[in-house]
Amino acid sequence: MAPISVSKDRPSPQESFTQMADKDLESIGRHCQFEYCNQLDFLPFRCESCRETFCLDHRTETSHRCPKAGEWARRRNAQNSSPSASLPTQKPTIYNSDQCAHLDCKTLINTMKDPGVRCPNCNRQYCLKHRLREGHDCAKITPLGGRPAAAGANANETLRSMFARVRTWGKDKSQAATQSLTPTPKPNSPAARAAQLNTLKRSAKGDTNVPADKRLYLHVVGTSDTQRVDPPKGDFYYDNRWKVGRVLDDVARRLRVENVNNRAEEKERLRIFHVESGEFLEFSDTIGAGKVQSGHTIVLMRGAGVMLGK
Repeated sequence: MAPISVSKDRPSPQESFTQMADKDLESIGRHCQFEYCNQLDFLPFRCESCRETFCLDHRTETSHRCPKAGEWARRRNAQNSSPSASLPTQKPTIYNSDQCAHLDCKTLINTMKDPGVRCPNCNRQYCLKHRLREGHDCAKITPLGGRPAAAGANANETLRSMFARVRTWGKDKSQAATQSLTPTPKPNSPAARAAQLNTLKRSAKGDTNVPADKRLYLHVVGTSDTQRVDPPKGDFYYDNRWKVGRVLDDVARRLRVENVNNRAEEKERLRIFHVESGEFLEFSDTIGAGKVQSGHTIVLMRGAGVMLGK
C-alpha cells in the first residue's frame, strides 16, 4: 500500500493534481488508475487535467503519462486572461482642474490631489505652496474683479492716456541715446536713428539661439494695469519669424506681467500695441512680416480686446 500523504488545506495553484477529500475513504479507499499500478490508496489524488484518480507515486502528469497533459494550466491561463481579470486600472477622473494663478507655477489645482486655495486679497486661486500672500507677491497684483471694465468714452480716454505716456517714454529714451553721442547728430536724422539702434542692440536682451540676422530689436513696455504710472519696461530682441502670440508670452515672462490669456475673460487678457503704427497686432501674425521694425516700441495692454470687439 502506498504511504499515507499529509493532507492539505487547499491545493496549490502551481500543481496539476489535487488531494481528494478523506471522507469515508478509510473504509473504501481508491485504486490508482495508472494501468501498471492499480494499488489501493486511502488518500488518493485526482489529476486536474484528465480527472482520474492516482496514488502518491503517480499523482503528477509525467508519472501517469497523462493523455491531457497541460489541460489544467490552459484552463487557469484562460481564467486569468478573461476580460474581467485583465481590465486596466483606470486613473481617477480629474474634475474642475485649473492652474495655479502664480506666474511661475504650472500646478493643476481643484483636483483630488491638489486643492485650490482662494486668496481673499487678490481673489485668485493658488496651490498649497503659493497660497500665502507672501508666496505669490499679493501686494503687487491687482485684485481680480476689483477694477471695473472700461467702456465707451472712459475706456478710450484711458487707452489714450496710456499711449501718451508710452510715446513720452519712447521720446525720452531716444533723446538720452542721441545725447550720449559725440558729436550730437540732428534729431530724427539717419545718423541719429542709426546711433539709437546701435545703443538698443547693445542693451537688448533675448534668446541667444536667435541668429543675428533674424533679430528684431524693440523697446518693450509691459503693464498689468492701465492705471499704473510707471509700467515695467526694457529692451529686447526677438526672432523676426516668431508669431505675435509667442512674443507676447515672452514679454510677459521677462517683465513679470501676469499673463492669463489662456484662462481669463477678455477684460483680463493682454494685447500688443504697436506705437509707431498705432495698431494692435494680431496673435497669429509674424512679428517681422508687417510694420514692426528694429527700434520700434511695442506695449502690452490689458482689456483692449473689449473695445475692439475681439
